[in-house]
Amino acid sequence: MATSTYLANPLVTINAVDLTDQCTAATLTKKVEALESTAFGAVARVYVGGLQANEVTLTMYNSFATTETYATLSSLIGTSTNITVKPTSAATSATNPIFTITGAYLESLPIVNAKLGNLDTIDLTFKGGTYSVAIV
Repeated sequence: MATSTYLANPLVTINAVDLTDQCTAATLTKKVEALESTAFGAVARVYVGGLQANEVTLTMYNSFATTETYATLSSLIGTSTNITVKPTSAATSATNPIFTITGAYLESLPIVNAKLGNLDTIDLTFKGGTYSVAIV
């Protein structure tokens, strides 16, 4: 039987600051680079796993209030930080794991992305870092 997860109340923290109330979308991608190990005489390419190349993409409302989006993120440009994403705000468990990227790098921060009649939202991409998942 197919199942799906409906994220009605996820938890998102950046640099240990809970920014769930400013986040509208989160994508955490676990990736391991492919290193070619094909030798002479092979009839097909062969690959082995290399380094992790994880990525976190977030869409957030742009708030300039103290402890909100801009205040939390502006000092992180060009540095590494930790990000956690959890399906719900309930206790961490086997059915509600907490996913962590430790040492994610923030290259840039959109300051204003405004359109007439729309809320100011920004898309962030954190690159790299070490992926882990906890269920307790």
